[in-house]
Amino acid sequence: MREKRANGIRGRAAVAIAAGSALVATGLLAATPASAAEYSSALKVSGVNYDAPGKDDNRRYGGNTYKEYVKIKNFSRSSTVNLKGYVVKDAAGHSYKFTKNHYLQPGDYVKLRGGYGTESDGKNVAYRNNANFIWNNGGDTIYLYKPSKSRADVHAYTKSRNDRDGNGYVTFHR
Repeated sequence: MREKRANGIRGRAAVAIAAGSALVATGLLAATPASAAEYSSALKVSGVNYDAPGKDDNRRYGGNTYKEYVKIKNFSRSSTVNLKGYVVKDAAGHSYKFTKNHYLQPGDYVKLRGGYGTESDGKNVAYRNNANFIWNNGGDTIYLYKPSKSRADVHAYTKSRNDRDGNGYVTFHR
């Protein structure tokens, strides 16, 4: 009896694998690219305001880098996540590391802005304490790393492909 059941399961598995291969071969089932894999992290990059409204001006006082930001959200339904130790990078290697405790409740978010201010000001904002723009207006890649240095999330965008309404903001996770 056991042998029959094992053969039946193996047989069904082989049929399922063959059917899946046939669907991929015919284009009816697309293979998931590795970059689209969901990382094991409650924190995700939910959007980026890559093109600050107005003319780009990175002066420390009077500039508009504070209008450029990446939004990081806790998508967990039950766990609070501490941002301390998380790192945000762009494709060129510019990075920001959260150095203070900043707790995100389930569904909560923080906007990591350019410009100067505190890392956690109670208004869901942290500042990079740098007046330079980080996100390229034509396109860039955003990396979010856990304190363990493993990747939490990654997204690439281009103005022409991802920002159809031209408002300078791209949404990744809702």
